[in-house]
Amino acid sequence: MTEMPTMVEAATAIARGDTTAVELLERCAAAIDAHNDELNAFVHLDLDGARRAAADVDAARARGEALGPLAGVPFGVKDLEDCAGMPTSQGSLLYLGGPPAPQDSIHVARLRAAGAIPIGKTATPEFGTLQFTRSRALGVTRNAWDLSATPGGSSGGSAAAVAAGLVPFCTASDGGGSTRIPASFSGLFGMKASFGRVPSPSADPSQTTSLGVLVTSVRDAAVHLDLAAGPDDRDRTSLPPPAGSYVDAVDHLDTRGLRIGWSVDLGFAVVDPEVAELARAAAEVVASEAGGRLIELEVTLTDPVRTWLGAGVIGDWLEIADAPNAYPDRLGDLTPYVASTLRQTADRPVPTLVKPLRRREQLAADTAVIFEQVDVLLTPTTAVTAFAAEGPPPATIAGEDMAARFGEAAAGAMNVPFTMLANLCGNPACSVPAGLASDSLPVGLQVIGRRHADDVVLRLARLYELARPWPRHAPMGRD
Repeated sequence: MTEMPTMVEAATAIARGDTTAVELLERCAAAIDAHNDELNAFVHLDLDGARRAAADVDAARARGEALGPLAGVPFGVKDLEDCAGMPTSQGSLLYLGGPPAPQDSIHVARLRAAGAIPIGKTATPEFGTLQFTRSRALGVTRNAWDLSATPGGSSGGSAAAVAAGLVPFCTASDGGGSTRIPASFSGLFGMKASFGRVPSPSADPSQTTSLGVLVTSVRDAAVHLDLAAGPDDRDRTSLPPPAGSYVDAVDHLDTRGLRIGWSVDLGFAVVDPEVAELARAAAEVVASEAGGRLIELEVTLTDPVRTWLGAGVIGDWLEIADAPNAYPDRLGDLTPYVASTLRQTADRPVPTLVKPLRRREQLAADTAVIFEQVDVLLTPTTAVTAFAAEGPPPATIAGEDMAARFGEAAAGAMNVPFTMLANLCGNPACSVPAGLASDSLPVGLQVIGRRHADDVVLRLARLYELARPWPRHAPMGRD
């Protein structure tokens, strides 16, 4: 069996008549049947509804009707997003077993309008709060490269599904790295667009979350952003329409003269030496292909990990607002991380919320200094390769005790210290596969651009992809 096609390849094959939407859907159904039990990637399926939609696409093509740019392409929807006719559990017992969503999110609606076919919901940790995908509601999700390892989080179900070749693409969201971390751990391409690029009216008081997809090629991500970007009046933070096509940018944007910076640690992190070596080698390729050189940066930042941990407190309370008596009556149903956050902040007076806001203001100023020196910043995406699927994250990195160095509160996040910066400051950022470590698990390189320079990030990723093509799927997806 050949590999699952990319999103673009699948749409092209259906449009040309090389395959049918029904045939592609049945191929996805067979792959899910073969591998989902061991992965726990999909946690809800509506294959009957998808079959009807696929048949409609084929009938429309037979009548000679114009097809949407993604007509007939199956995809999974992360279970934090609404998809009409399917439940949204948010990975929580508070919402598990609830009624189907009455309508699509803006993001899913735009994909459906392009002809793509949602086939089910993918696993996420509770409210998307963890960098590995385990919850009391949905269980443990596993990495297609190694079933003992996590695919990352919080878009872990989507990452597992795409890496295993179950579907061409899945939706993802990124509030602190939740698209880029699974991309890094699972050998995929993951793009976090500038904040507001893809509209979402859902409550996000921290203003950190960007919606996107997990895919196996940069072009897929560019096509997605062309379709999904643009303002919506329901989202007061949504950005104006992009100035041009992202697909055009990945092929033609001139990168000569870009100042490309490299930081192995952002001035504070501890990184596994092998991860650092692979990411640095990938960064050299990016700089070379872009027609520039790598600039070693001395970076000083105002604690992005603690700043991010403080930024999400109000969001955690909003997540449980629609579940009657969730606090304190149902604390035992919640993931320990969420329960602990609620306990610690239940009686916190408003003035204590000022400190994280001040930290964030200073962090934005720190980041502005970086982008006075360079146009793009490259780092490892994560500090380690994927750890145990059940967790917890590693307590020691490169022989150093994270709690002893960073304190108990931040220690659990120090395996993924690089992704939060772009969320807190609104920058576009992506993770590209940088190779396999000696444990045969993927490593990612992170590319962070100036605010709103999504086209530059995508173009650099595409140049790297052309120079160093990566395996698009884990071995189980190439069987």
